Amino acid sequence: MNRLGEAVSPYLRSHAGNPVDWYPWGEEAFAEARARDVPVLVSIGYATCHWCHVMARESFSDPAIAAVLNDGFVAVKVDREEHPEVDSAYLAAAGAFNRQLGWPLTVFTTPEGKAFYAGTYSPPVPVQGNPSFGQVLAAVTEAWVERRAEVLDVGDRLAAALAEADRAAGAVGDEGADARGASPAQLTRAVGGLAALEDDRFGGFGDAPKFPTAPVLGFLLEHPEGRPLGLRTLEALAGSGLRDPVEGGFFRYATRRDWTEPHYERMLYDNALLLDRYTEAWKGDPTGRAWAADAATGIAAFLLEVLRLPSGGFASGQDSESTVDGVRTEGGYYALDPEERARQPRPALDEKLLTGWNGLALAALARAGFAFGREEWVSAAARAADHLLATHLRTDGLVRASVAGRVSSAPATLEDYGMFAEGLLALAAVTGEVRYASAGRDLVDAVIEAGGRAPGGGDPVLGARGLGRELDPSEGAYPSGASAFASASLLLHGLTGEWRYREAAARALEGLVDAAVEHPLAFGATLQVLTRLGRPGVQLVLVEPEPEADAGVDAPALLELVRRHPDGLVARATEHEARDLADAGFALFEGRVTRNGLSTAYLCEDFVCRLPVTRAGELG
Repeated sequence: MNRLGEAVSPYLRSHAGNPVDWYPWGEEAFAEARARDVPVLVSIGYATCHWCHVMARESFSDPAIAAVLNDGFVAVKVDREEHPEVDSAYLAAAGAFNRQLGWPLTVFTTPEGKAFYAGTYSPPVPVQGNPSFGQVLAAVTEAWVERRAEVLDVGDRLAAALAEADRAAGAVGDEGADARGASPAQLTRAVGGLAALEDDRFGGFGDAPKFPTAPVLGFLLEHPEGRPLGLRTLEALAGSGLRDPVEGGFFRYATRRDWTEPHYERMLYDNALLLDRYTEAWKGDPTGRAWAADAATGIAAFLLEVLRLPSGGFASGQDSESTVDGVRTEGGYYALDPEERARQPRPALDEKLLTGWNGLALAALARAGFAFGREEWVSAAARAADHLLATHLRTDGLVRASVAGRVSSAPATLEDYGMFAEGLLALAAVTGEVRYASAGRDLVDAVIEAGGRAPGGGDPVLGARGLGRELDPSEGAYPSGASAFASASLLLHGLTGEWRYREAAARALEGLVDAAVEHPLAFGATLQVLTRLGRPGVQLVLVEPEPEADAGVDAPALLELVRRHPDGLVARATEHEARDLADAGFALFEGRVTRNGLSTAYLCEDFVCRLPVTRAGELG
């Protein structure tokens, strides 16, 4: 029976033709397992995952393997990007069986959903001591039939241990939190920890495999002692094999220390965050960092020309595999020059539109578009925001994912609320559009009202089995839900002047300071927000006359300085827009008017402002 053919997730639909009798994530699968008294195989991956494709071809397309699965298991296929809480829960469980975790993630559970064995990719035949997938299935079947009591005991004990670990982590957050954030000495120590990991030959951190770690770079650029390291890393990345010189996007990671031999999938989150990082690097020295402007321009082109969908939203990623002259290849497309590429099909997109990751793109395109004077980038961000607000924002809360307007039943997570809120607020800051600012504030308020969690609760299927858990607050390639929400709250504080939003940002990171300082590579976005919490907030507002009015002879030079201003919150609005924003409760814009009808800049620190200026030379 084909249950995946109508799935929202392209990853699930890619498995619809398998001989395996797949179920999507949901109650039906576990009810079937109870009725048949068989274990559940939960297979977790994502559309741009190379080894997921390989295992699909080698094993899930094999009729003999499918017969074993269909006879002795209930097989469930999960898109980790659509259901991150499911992925997080079973990834934590898999750590008890395998230290080398990744995707595809293969988890065997009881009909109650409790994991009792897990692994990752399994080859079709035994290789170098690794059993084949058929052998794994035979061993699990033997254990289920012959040693049921032992299997159930493993599942019960592991579920109890994970629940206790979650309770302990929550207790630390409640009792040991420091709402004041990290001390300067702690942040400096975190910089030192990252410096100790720097590859001083090729740039980046550690050995192979090497990732761009954009959240960490954001922290380093914010910290005075870390900024040189962040800039060195960004410059090394800009000239490395991790970047596609033709289409501009960055690949997810490299398999070699020198950034060569990348895994060729290109993800929305990496490229959105790196666009922000290169914009920040360029603003600090616009005349001396041509490499930063070049990298930012390339990334923006990739987002708009490759990942942008007809709806205006952005695809989750681009596949690592493609066909060149009819032959399947991983990376072969990227060895071609522009003319040769034009004759070949592009690698497929995962056209799933994720709320949170699109929020990252909104923020990056809005800020970069304003900084570089590329209004088309800002317009692209606005169009994506309009589509998300129309499609993903419902009366009962946010939707996590959609494809071509069809929405997923997967619940939105804290990262969706935080990232989308920040994207909307960043867009409002450079467009003066009060509706974006109000929508972003509503999302932050909804999380605050829900006690700092995603409104509506977590995954209901996990929750019904007592397996629900808070998503891991540590970070790798992109911010956690906690740090994304904290960042959005702090930005909202800058726009409204309301202290409660700053306090919400601090509370979101309670209990994480020590872990972030000790493991900075895994908490880059958290450290970035902690850095901002520990210093005065800078706000720069440019108020312009209405478009038809004469802004003054010095207006272009003043606008250029505002665009390039390297610190804090930078906002731009017409007099009319500033008045509307102030009336809607965004106090940063109160009393912000032009002087003598000329473009006027207000530079403030913690809302205490200097005298307004109308000449570029007067803006310090």
